[in-house]
Amino acid sequence: MIGVTQAFSKSYAEARVKFLEAAATAGLAVESQLHPEAGRDGEVLAMDVVRDGPADARSLLIVSSACHGVEGYCGSGVQVFALHDAEWRAKAQAQGVAVLYVHALNPYGFSHVRRTTHENVDLNRNFQDFSQPLPVNEAYRELQPLLLPDEWPPTEANAAATGRYISEKGMDAYQAAITRGQHEFPEGLFFGGTAPTWSNRTLRKVLQTYGQSARRVAWIDIHTGLGPSGIGERICACRDDKAALARARAWWDNGGTTPVTSIYDGSSSSAFLTGLMWNSIYEECPQAEYTGIAMEYGTLPPFEMMQALRGEHWLNIHRDAPPELAKQIKTQMMDAFYVDTDAWKGQIISQARQSLFQAVDGLSS
Repeated sequence: MIGVTQAFSKSYAEARVKFLEAAATAGLAVESQLHPEAGRDGEVLAMDVVRDGPADARSLLIVSSACHGVEGYCGSGVQVFALHDAEWRAKAQAQGVAVLYVHALNPYGFSHVRRTTHENVDLNRNFQDFSQPLPVNEAYRELQPLLLPDEWPPTEANAAATGRYISEKGMDAYQAAITRGQHEFPEGLFFGGTAPTWSNRTLRKVLQTYGQSARRVAWIDIHTGLGPSGIGERICACRDDKAALARARAWWDNGGTTPVTSIYDGSSSSAFLTGLMWNSIYEECPQAEYTGIAMEYGTLPPFEMMQALRGEHWLNIHRDAPPELAKQIKTQMMDAFYVDTDAWKGQIISQARQSLFQAVDGLSS
């Protein structure tokens, strides 16, 4: 059994080694989908996939990390710990549930401490039907000139204009305008892209390979950045479907102590979003009844998180920025999506472990 803090890593390269070693220790094969670009330190990047359980299992639980690259520092720790957790593995096996670990959905962002893919795309806004007109985010269009100014840190005038927007429309409106997703500004925040990304295409292949035998599929996708620090909000990651929401709440709300929220009824800390990744499960595994959550762990207050994202996107545009400023921006980015304390890591593992056991019980019910 690995210790809680030992499951987490200081870099993508370290996290990948720990994941591969955990799979080897468990006697499980790894399928690696190699990314076309190199990591921050020149390392190989990959979406690594491990199945724990029979290929013909009728019930499948997917546990994924790093949809938003930098958030993989949290999600990878959960996956590594789970692969070393004999009690958890025995629970899933005894109840006939195969577990599919998808490590580093977006390995580029994980390695480079970015939220986006190498295409500067927010993967969780990229699952659109690109043959159809894409959603227009007029509120983001209004904010774009403020969000990515010519200089960083922002000038007093920029800060005042941002403050006026928030005071007039509210923090929730500011968050919603930015995070909903947009397809108009390729260098902007929460850009959903104009075509499927490498990660989108690769994940679909994984689902086609590993999901065809399943008749019931659950998915826990691990995220960070919203809500109170260390608290895991269970956000229903399904279509606006009353039956799917009811299943998610029956499985994961723990008698109301860990509520399952929804972006459709306003109960979630997340705004209403478009182009979400879970669209892929309906399209690639249509034979399966699907129930899923995004496990969203809190870090910093929303405004501080947004400031970190603004700075990191600014740095991606201004790659000739002074080294000290670049280092400061990247540190802020890490702090916004990963809290490097033993207490926070303990909260992450205990809540993730609870959600895993609940998912197996739900799939077996």
